[in-house]
Amino acid sequence: MDYSITIEDINLMIEQKKEQTKNRIIDQYIEIRRKKGLSQEKIAQITGIARTNIVRIERKTNVPTIDVLVKLANALDMELEINFVERE
Repeated sequence: MDYSITIEDINLMIEQKKEQTKNRIIDQYIEIRRKKGLSQEKIAQITGIARTNIVRIERKTNVPTIDVLVKLANALDMELEINFVERE
């Protein structure tokens, strides 16, 4: 059987990977925020990001920029690390 991958297939795979990555980062942020006992309001105060935007990020309706992720990491007393890794 012959398989071919189209540009649409590649674009779909990229979109799926972007969504998975976004969800993983946001889920990790939420878990750490809760473990540290920080409210969304406190995160907003520390970062200067409006609480409504924090809510949108946590609901995954807003995609945070690298700048926002750095601010969130700082508010959690964490470092933001982004890596390229070999595919399995």
